[in-house]
Amino acid sequence: MASDSYLMKLAWNLPWLLRYPFWRTSEVLGRLGNGTSKGHVILFVGNHFEPGYNEEPNESGGSGIDLSPDQQLRRLEDWYKKARAIGDQVRDHDGTSFRHTNFYPIEQYDPRLLDRLADMQAEGLGEVEIHLHHGVKEPDTAENLRATLVRYRDILAEEHKCLSLGPADQVPQYAFIHGNLALANSAGGQYCGVDSELQILAETGCYADLTLPSAPDRTQVSRINALYQCGNPLDQARAHRSGPTIRIGDEPALPLIIDGPLVFDWSRRRHGLPVPKIDSGALTDKYPLTVDRFNRWRRARIGVLGRPDWIFIKLFCHGFFEYDQDATIGEKMRVFLEEVLEFSERTGEFKLHFASSREAFNMAVAAASGESGDPNQYRDFRLQQIMKLQTPTKVANRA
Repeated sequence: MASDSYLMKLAWNLPWLLRYPFWRTSEVLGRLGNGTSKGHVILFVGNHFEPGYNEEPNESGGSGIDLSPDQQLRRLEDWYKKARAIGDQVRDHDGTSFRHTNFYPIEQYDPRLLDRLADMQAEGLGEVEIHLHHGVKEPDTAENLRATLVRYRDILAEEHKCLSLGPADQVPQYAFIHGNLALANSAGGQYCGVDSELQILAETGCYADLTLPSAPDRTQVSRINALYQCGNPLDQARAHRSGPTIRIGDEPALPLIIDGPLVFDWSRRRHGLPVPKIDSGALTDKYPLTVDRFNRWRRARIGVLGRPDWIFIKLFCHGFFEYDQDATIGEKMRVFLEEVLEFSERTGEFKLHFASSREAFNMAVAAASGESGDPNQYRDFRLQQIMKLQTPTKVANRA
């Protein structure tokens, strides 16, 4: 049984594993070609923000979303304090506070929680975007998925002033992380059921998907370490399995796929021999945060073709795995960020910029539009927070 499971996981991961050496070769050649010019690193965190998640076994012996609304609110208040503390203590080269982007699971919507998340966003401690678990007990339908996204998109925008708008947008724009990682029905029919999911996301205002990487899960696609556009028809399952990296001169087709680093860590040794470990940018207490690990992420060189001096590092976490909180928003994270800032100052190799997912998207679009210099200038290049727009905008439901 264990052998069968191992072979199954290997089969799931072969597409990207076979691609990895070719990506690695092109990355090395690109790095040599670019020399040692100074650059910028844009660091942002996609937090699967589920305050109802309870990792302790329940009466049926499992775990899941079973905490009461009052318990969730107390957990959120504790998170708020931690977010404020680290935001006050650690700032980037621009003076911007470190914070996460909070992808809230809309199927668990609680207005009290969203009011507090909106307060956090107004304070600069984490913008709110959309997370969704669906098709869990039985496959979802395209009609229900569309209705769910539109309903909660508009609630978040109208009732809580979250999400964002661009100058020509008629509906709120949002970033998305798929629950259980099954974007565009990429888990063999489980945890989704909608082949055309990316088409529906595009039509309802999703500007970027941040689900990836998901290795070693079966939902991992062969395209890795890139900011890219879907290369397949959006109404197909796994439409994001391939596609071109965005480049200067592009007007990216949305949703943009914002990938995080997926690299091998060769630092482990057994019997004196290196044993590889996958590093997917997960923030967990079991995987220590070090400058060496940061440099592995940096060497993934995720960015816009033609703008090699802007590197994007998207990390991810599950904020309410309490055993990980020290590494996501607590003391271990604070020490790590200060070490990276000190390293950048000492070496002069890069400037570090903390960003929200929206700001990182704006910077990527600015780069594709030919902008250069300091990416800090482009945090609001295309999309702005609804709550910061000077003229209140009534959301139009046109999806």
